[in-house]
Order: sequence, then C-alpha cells, then structure tokens
Amino acid sequence: MTTANVKPETRNRAEIPAEYRWDFSAIYPNWEAWTTALKDMEAKMDAFAAMKGTLKDGPAAVLKAYLAFDEIGMLQYKVFRYPQLQRDVDTRNQEIAGKFQRVGAIFAKFGTTTAWFTPELLTIPQATMETWIGETPALRPYRFGILENYRQQAHVLDEKGERLMSFAARFNQTPAATFQELSTSDIKFPKVTLADGKEITLSPGTYQSVLQTNYNQTDRAQAFEAYLKTYAATANTYAAIYNGVLQRGWFSAQARNYPTTLDAALDDNAIPPAVVTTLVETVRAGTAPLQRYLKLRKKLLGLETYHLYDGSIPIYKTETVYPYDEVKDLVISSVAPLGGDYVAKYRKFVSGGRIDVYENEGKRSGAYNAGVYGVGPYLLLNYNDTLDAVFTFAHEAGHALHTVHSYENQPFVTASYTIFVAEVASTTNERFLLNKLLETTTDPKQRFLLLQHAVDSILGTFYTQVLFADFELQAHKLVEQGQPITADVLSKIYQGLLKDYYGDAVTMDELYKYTWARIPHFYNTPYYVYQYATCFASSAQLFRAMTTGDTAARAAATERYLTLLKSGGNDLPMQQLQKAGVDLTQRETVQAVVDQLDELVTQMESEAAKIK
Repeated sequence: MTTANVKPETRNRAEIPAEYRWDFSAIYPNWEAWTTALKDMEAKMDAFAAMKGTLKDGPAAVLKAYLAFDEIGMLQYKVFRYPQLQRDVDTRNQEIAGKFQRVGAIFAKFGTTTAWFTPELLTIPQATMETWIGETPALRPYRFGILENYRQQAHVLDEKGERLMSFAARFNQTPAATFQELSTSDIKFPKVTLADGKEITLSPGTYQSVLQTNYNQTDRAQAFEAYLKTYAATANTYAAIYNGVLQRGWFSAQARNYPTTLDAALDDNAIPPAVVTTLVETVRAGTAPLQRYLKLRKKLLGLETYHLYDGSIPIYKTETVYPYDEVKDLVISSVAPLGGDYVAKYRKFVSGGRIDVYENEGKRSGAYNAGVYGVGPYLLLNYNDTLDAVFTFAHEAGHALHTVHSYENQPFVTASYTIFVAEVASTTNERFLLNKLLETTTDPKQRFLLLQHAVDSILGTFYTQVLFADFELQAHKLVEQGQPITADVLSKIYQGLLKDYYGDAVTMDELYKYTWARIPHFYNTPYYVYQYATCFASSAQLFRAMTTGDTAARAAATERYLTLLKSGGNDLPMQQLQKAGVDLTQRETVQAVVDQLDELVTQMESEAAKIK
C-alpha cells in the first residue's frame, strides 16, 4: 500500500470521477423509460388481479398465475431500485424521493389487489397441489414456494383479513422512512475543532475516521461527545419512531396468530427461536475473552481510562493507507482459493459502474449490496482509505458475488437468498482477505494489526450484533407485555447491556446509552442483526473446512460452499447451511467463535511481548 491518500478530496458528487459512481443506465436509460415500465407494471398487476377465482381450475391456471407473478416481480426490482439507488446517493433530492414514494404506493396497491391469492391457493388440498406439481414440469420451480405456503397455513388469514393487512403496507413503511429523514436528510452534524486546529464536520464517515485514525484520546472523546449529543438531542423522537416499529411488529404477530414477535419474524424461514435465544445465552456467558481483549488494548495504548470510543484505534500507529484502486486486485486475489470462475466474475463486477465508492454530500452512510434481477448487483460504499474500509469492501463484494451466482443459477422465483444465509458469503470473503494479508505481510507490527483486525471483526460482527439482538429481544418483550416505550426505558436497557457485556473493562460514558437511537437496523429491519452472528459462526466453520485438511477435503468443502452461493432461496436456510456443513442448532457452533476469540487474544498477548 501507499503512504499517500489518493481518494478525491471533494464531497461534491459531480466532481467525483464517473468511474467511482454508479451507472444507472443498465436498469433504465432515463426517467421516461422508468415511467413507461411503471405503467407496464400497473397493467400487469391489474391483469393478475383478474385471475382471482381461477386457481381451482387446475395446474395450468396455477402456473399462469405464478408466471404472471414472476413478470411483475422482475419489473418490481427495476422500478424500485432505479429511484431508490439514486435517492441514496443524494437524499436531499426531493423529486427523486417523490418518485420513490410513488413506487411504494403502487406496491401497496399490488399487495391489496393480490390479497386473495394465498388464501385461495390454500383452499386447494395440499395433496392435490403436490399431484399437480408432479404432473406439470413447468410448475416444479415453484414447488418450494408453494409448499411453504402450506407450512405457514395457520398464519394466513382469509381473503378479507389478508386484504385488510395489505392496507397497512404503506403505513408500515412510515417508521423507517421517518428515521431515514431524521437521521440523514434533516440531521445537522456538528463541527468540532481538533487539537491540531483543523475544523471538521462529524458526518458518519468522518466520525468513524476520527475514531479509527486519530491517536489523540481527547480528540476522540470530543468527537464522541459531539456526535452522540446530536442523537441524544432528539432521543424522544427516536423513541417514538422505534415504538412505532415495535407496535407494528406486535400487531402483525398477533394478527397472524404468533405467540411472540420473535416467532413471527423467524417463521418465514422456519428458524427455531431457540437459535436466537441460545446465541444470546452463549455469548452472554462468553464475555470474558472480550473483556480481556479490551484490558489488553488499554494496557498497550497506555491509557489511564479506556472508553468505547477507544475501541477502533489501532494499537500501533501506522502511516499506511489503502487507496481503493490499489486494493481492488489484492481483494480479488484473496479469493483465488474459490476458483478461476469466481475470480473472473469478481473482476468483471469491479470493472466499473456497479460500485459507488466515495462519500459525497447527501449520500446515505454505511455500505450495502442491492440486487437488481436481470441486471445484477449494485454496491454502495463510503470508502475512506482505512484498513476497515478495505474489509468493508471485501464484505459487501462477498454479498455482490453471492448475488451474481444466485442470479446466474436460479430462476427468478428462487433467486433471492435469505438474510440468514447472506452474511455467510460476506464474512467468508473477509476471512479470505485476512488470510491473504497475513500471508503477504512480514512486518511484525503490521501482522499484529491484522490480528487485531481479526479480533475486532469478531467484536463487531459477533459480540456487538448479539448485544444489538439482545436489545431488540428486550424491547419487543416490553411491547408484548404492554409496557411503555420511552427514551429513558430504551436507554436503560442499552446501558444495562453495555455493563453486562463489557463489565469493568470499560469506563462507561453516559452518552453511550443513546446508541440505540442511531442503529439503522433497529428501524429498517427488526430481528436482522442476530443473523450477522449466526452467519459469522457459519462462515468460520466453512472457512476452516475450505482451508484445512487434505486437498480432497478442501476441494469438497469449497464445492459445497459454491453450491450454497448458487442455491439462492431454493430451500430453507437452515437446510442450505446443513448441506454446506454447518448445523446452527448446536451450541458448539456458537461457542467455537467465543473460543476462537480467546485463542486470538492469547496470541496477541504473546505477539505484543515481542514488539518493542
């Protein structure tokens, strides 16, 4: 890597070279084409609604309905992503935001006009339906989805009930949309002056950069206080928004006859609730290596007190930066063990137009991969040349390559993989990158920093996400019990979790209790975060199988893994992972990550003693 930072200094999107920005023309050439597609989709929706009452006519009628569903679904991907992606790179553009809302209105209408479908399908006896599928080859790609409807039959309402639920579709989007506007469009990030006299605006990306690169603890403390106060100032509003999320979940769970919101959230993928509760219990009992690592950091950093805002700074200083153009080949080469075909697909993906690389004014924070069926994945980054940014790139590109393999090998109906499997592909790519960097780095200090990153990955992707999941479980239980949800209540839960997980290893700053207010997953995708941890445990097991043992065993494990990537959503995710070689019903699968952290911390303690 280089010691010169070559990322664009500008945050004006128009001044960032086109090669680092998304090209939307692969979806539609212009807004006129998008408008035409929107009208076409509405016409197809009306035609689908006219099929009501026909399913009993036989397999041909069922097939006709599913084919029509596919046509609409493929259009939905494109008409949704075209404004959504453009909104995310400039959240201030109200014209695009309006177009995106228009899509939401049409989707809500479709939900209402198709409310009849599943109840009508379920009036056909399952045995009859299975006979029809067996006698009709064209129906067989739909077998898994059709039979899943029967599995969940107890939670499907009659036509009137489903129609009533569908009317809430647009309203259900309100909490997430409100959070997005409050935390992105309307938020005023504070300015702070650092010890060197430089004034900075603490956008999410800049704030993370301070925590990751600034060795002045006073600067980090100042940045933390100013940044968290921004959210604390509107904590009551965030609590009201989150209460809306919780109440929505409990309403839906009760309406569909689930005992808890957790049962409702997991049933779509047939995940046993014990997977989540066992995960939380195992990690709560395994916080000792986490706390030991934080105490090691405090000692090596020479700090009198250790705070959570000290958790991202490398223990040893380095002038190394990781320019995007220089790391692309490195990241691609790291996955060479997955074979030439995987590498070729990777290289094609990064060649231009599909990765929005740098932060710009109005761009949403964070990183994600968004699939567009028939087009491919789009990847959003806010790349800042840090080692963490390199691993974020590898992580999100893992998602993108999962999408590529799924789209190429599955028909539309089973092309979408579940969230439960998604994070396996991303965290596996991170493990390959770490392996590559350790193989090619001889400097002991750099090797220590890489080991530190491995530990930090466990903290961020495993422990922190389980803490988040713990928070969600507690908050949802309060709603289920009819208890009040206020900023004070939520802050008390979060503060208690910080004490439980970090113990006396951290000096707890009062403002950190407001962290719940700024976690997008809580508002956008409830009961999502636990899957980072289960997937991390899964990827650890899969990576070990692909990189240890004899040649034949490694090759077989790699083939099973690639099959998983190609499988899309053609089976329940627990079964897909079991085929790949992972059983998440076993407590040992989770405990293995706790044990791995313990071993890494021991290794770091030993390595630190060698560095002067």
